[in-house]
Amino acid sequence: MDPISDTLTIIKNGYMARKQSVQIPYSRQKEAIAKKILEAGFLASVDLDKESHSLKIGLLYKEGDSIFHDAKRISKPSLRIYTESKKIPRVLAGRGEVIISTPKGILTGREAKKANLGGELILKIW
Repeated sequence: MDPISDTLTIIKNGYMARKQSVQIPYSRQKEAIAKKILEAGFLASVDLDKESHSLKIGLLYKEGDSIFHDAKRISKPSLRIYTESKKIPRVLAGRGEVIISTPKGILTGREAKKANLGGELILKIW
């Protein structure tokens, strides 16, 4: 019922199965979130497959180990969680990243703090 949680589960399962890439159904929100995770350094690539109308996400490994350790959904459809820019949480003392939906679009926690924007906490990844 929650497409963002389903996306995170597909990515986690791909890493656990040591796959090189996974495919998820396309939506603009999923694409924006995947691109922010890519910018944070936890994915190798995000490409749109126009034939199957899906996103192909390349998984990133370093020396045989996955860069991605875990991700948690913070705000859920049943319980939305919002924050102001000064209270954006840090994940594992800066080694992880939080993804936030702001009025300016999907941003990482660092970008939102720099732009002084609050919003809905979507997920944290480390």
